Amino acid sequence: MNTATQKDFMEIVKGRRSIRVYDENVKISKEEMTQILEEATTAPSSLNLQPWRFVVIDSTEGKETLLPLSSFNKRQVETSSAVIALFADYQMADYTEEIFNTAVERGIMPAEVRDRQVDMIKGIFKDAPKEMIKDSIMLDSGLVAMQLMLVARAHGYDTNPIGGYDKANIAEAFGLDKERYLPVMLLSIGKAAEEGYPSVRFPVDRITDWK
Repeated sequence: MNTATQKDFMEIVKGRRSIRVYDENVKISKEEMTQILEEATTAPSSLNLQPWRFVVIDSTEGKETLLPLSSFNKRQVETSSAVIALFADYQMADYTEEIFNTAVERGIMPAEVRDRQVDMIKGIFKDAPKEMIKDSIMLDSGLVAMQLMLVARAHGYDTNPIGGYDKANIAEAFGLDKERYLPVMLLSIGKAAEEGYPSVRFPVDRITDWK
C-alpha cells in the first residue's frame, strides 16, 4: 500500500462517526446502493455461505413501517437517505450447491474441489444445532456490517449502526419469515447534517497481550 493509498484508507477508518441526523435532501440512487452492497458483500463468510440478507428501507412507506419499531432511533430513520435492515439467514446452507456450481462455471474452482466442499458442508449442517448456526451467521453478518460502513464512507456517506429496535417483529413487518431470518442490526446511511463526536479508544497495550 503506497503512502497516498494508506492515508486515504486511514481517513475512511478513523474518520468514521456514528451519525444521528442526516441531510434529508440527499438521496442515494438504487444503482449506487446496489454498488455499495456489492462491494460490502466481498466480506468473508464461513464456508462462503454468505448468510447476510438486506432490506433497504428508503421509501416513505417503508420508513413509516419502520418508525414504530425503531425505539429511540427515530431521528436517524426520518432523516437518513435509507435504513438498511441486516438479517442473517438460518437456511444459508440451502444455497451451497448454487454457490459452488457458480464458482466452477466461472473457472475459479475445480469441480473436484466443489464436490469435496459440498459434501463437507452437507455433513456439517445435516444435524447442526440451531445455536451453532446462529453463532456462525452472526459472526459473518458482523463482518459484512463493518465492511458496509467502511464502503459507505468510501462513497462519501455516513452511517450509524443501530441495535435498539423491535427485533421480535421487524422481520414480519417487512415480509420475512421470522423463524428463518435473524435480525442483526439496522444501519442508517446518508450525508451527515451534524458532525458526529469522535470517541475514545483504549490504547493497544491496554487490550492486547503478546505471547
